[in-house]
Amino acid sequence: MTKLLFLPGAGASAHFWRPVSDKLLPERPRRLFAWPGLGDEPPQPNVRGVDDLVSMVLGEMAEPVDLIAQSMGGYVAIKVALAAPERVRRLVLTGTSAGLPMASLGAAEWRHNYRAQHPGAAAWITEVREDLTEQLRTIGAATLLLWGDRDAISPVAVGRRLAELLPRAVLRVALGGDHDFPQTHADLITPWIAEHLA
Repeated sequence: MTKLLFLPGAGASAHFWRPVSDKLLPERPRRLFAWPGLGDEPPQPNVRGVDDLVSMVLGEMAEPVDLIAQSMGGYVAIKVALAAPERVRRLVLTGTSAGLPMASLGAAEWRHNYRAQHPGAAAWITEVREDLTEQLRTIGAATLLLWGDRDAISPVAVGRRLAELLPRAVLRVALGGDHDFPQTHADLITPWIAEHLA
């Protein structure tokens, strides 16, 4: 049975995806990740950048998995899918950059607020600016793109651009959803995710 891996954003808490995970495909095994050294999570000396987070996820992927990821977690998921395409069965990406240049798509700057909220977070998190636009075209996994129509950090324009670039992507929009809509709109989006992962 295909394992579900839930990847949070830079807030880093494994609890972020709990409202969806608690209702989603209960028969499936799952892992809810936390990111050491980000948000309010304690650091680990072996986690020094995004590539170390990618390695953490790959370590849970002895067989093909489904990745459900929010914000920076979506960027990690894309890097995982590029590194091991044969081990990613389905992708669900919510409110993420996925490696796109965000300013040109109307995204609000988030780094100052993040630093104010999480002053102890690892410095590298606000320095990530890799452009994966061309690599996105090579990802073959069926992808569900979920966006909130009130998300200033990753506006719907980002989801539309990803729908153009990813060969097998479908975009759905949660009305009234802000950047944390997987928590506030869990009852709405969980059936969409379940359908995609069936």
